[in-house]
Amino acid sequence: MYSSIGWSISCFHGSVCFGIIKSIPPRLKLTEMGFTLTVFLLLLWASSSTSETINDHFIQCMSIHSTPQANSTQIIHQPNSSFYSHFLQSSQQNSRRLNLSTSKPLLILTPFHESEIQAAILCCKKQALQIRTLSGGHDYEGLSYLSQAPFIIIDLIHLRTISINIEDETAWVQAGATLGELYYSVSIKSRVHGFPAGICPTVGVGGHFSGGGFGTLLRKYGLAADNILDASLIDVNGRILNRESMGEDLFWAVKGGGGASFGIIVSWKIKLVQVPPTVTVFSIDKTLEQGLTKLVHRWQYVADRLHEDLFIRVIIQNVGKKKTIQASFNSLFLGGVDKLIPLMGKSFPQLGLQVGDCTEMTWIESVLYFAGFPRGTPLEILLNRTHPDRSFFKAKSDYVKEAIPEAGLEGVWERFLKEEIVFMIMDPYGGRMNEISEYEIPFPYRKGNLYNIQYLVKWEDNEAKISNQHLHWIRMLYKYMRPYVYKYMKTTIGILIWGATIRTTTQATHKAGLGVENTSRVTSSDWHG
Repeated sequence: MYSSIGWSISCFHGSVCFGIIKSIPPRLKLTEMGFTLTVFLLLLWASSSTSETINDHFIQCMSIHSTPQANSTQIIHQPNSSFYSHFLQSSQQNSRRLNLSTSKPLLILTPFHESEIQAAILCCKKQALQIRTLSGGHDYEGLSYLSQAPFIIIDLIHLRTISINIEDETAWVQAGATLGELYYSVSIKSRVHGFPAGICPTVGVGGHFSGGGFGTLLRKYGLAADNILDASLIDVNGRILNRESMGEDLFWAVKGGGGASFGIIVSWKIKLVQVPPTVTVFSIDKTLEQGLTKLVHRWQYVADRLHEDLFIRVIIQNVGKKKTIQASFNSLFLGGVDKLIPLMGKSFPQLGLQVGDCTEMTWIESVLYFAGFPRGTPLEILLNRTHPDRSFFKAKSDYVKEAIPEAGLEGVWERFLKEEIVFMIMDPYGGRMNEISEYEIPFPYRKGNLYNIQYLVKWEDNEAKISNQHLHWIRMLYKYMRPYVYKYMKTTIGILIWGATIRTTTQATHKAGLGVENTSRVTSSDWHG
């Protein structure tokens, strides 16, 4: 720190330095000014040349370890390349992270073949670089494209082949594919098969499967990770491992414990599930004036106990010019309306479901319905990898084990009315989720959990002061909810999910070739943000 001439100089891990002139003393002599500018320019040059040197060494290393057929210009994108900006921005689904003043990746790698990932891992080890792996870019806090240490991004966008085997009801899915691409591929082969994963079609399967992954079929078939049969993983030594060669401990850990903690997952083998030729959907909206508080309160007592073929989630939001609270009861039933109406009359008559509220369709059409597309939209829309609504937002989650009293819900509504664009999505558990042990995979929220909550606030101006106001709002809502939600949630996550490797202890990390310094970690600030 050169305080006498108003300089603030920072060094990033001893390699990249940058300087900013904070102020120039009024009596600073011309010679001193010249010296100051010289130092400033030298520091800028050093920063640039250091990055260029690392890049040059990495590219040279890749040429040594890659196959002769590999074309580095097609897969390695440097900051001066137009493809660099394209891949960096197109993959970030939360626009809040686009203008952060954090370091950018030194390079972006878009491999076409597993061998190119193997080479990249070995070269990153030599250059002491971290790796961030991108599948779809939907991680809310940007952990797949941000780092405080020098890093590269491996974007799996070119690795998205999907091979369907309807005879044995399985599929191999490369980690760069999206859920929409998977659902579309299954529907081309069969209209009576599906897969129990998320609702948003632009989410990448790589992170989704390795984190658990749930959607409208979770009460019938569990999570996406519950239906994984095998995986192909590249470890820190560049070895390609399958379920047999990695061992059951490591295979257990990657199904819900975060695949990037142990290597790079390049493909998954999944078990397809059967769906009926006809399913039924409905969405019933109720406002405060129409008694939504009592309906939501009652929903808590029935949603997890309904027949496993019936999934009813609740989406809470503030609507209208005069602002009121609206609850949307959004449902998928695996069967026809003739079976649904009597089932609802017995289990949840308070909602008042009528035949006219229901629409029959195929399961793949229900995928479009829950994604927000109008009836008749071509299935090919599922092949679009870009989410249509890219905005600034912050989201947080909770689990509920006991029904929230009406007074508690009313406190939520009061807080909603003080914000602009907010949502609370309540997804019911029960059914198959109650039958799977909390230790089966590193996803412990099973029997005893009534539903999951996702809170989400969105805004249109990402100026720092405005963003902080919205962030403060959702954190205060989160704090308000503490007495009503699973109080041990964060502790359990730490022990059973990221500490899932504690269950596998040194066996999983040893088989992946990972020491402590090689594992990707999530800090407390990542969970509590």
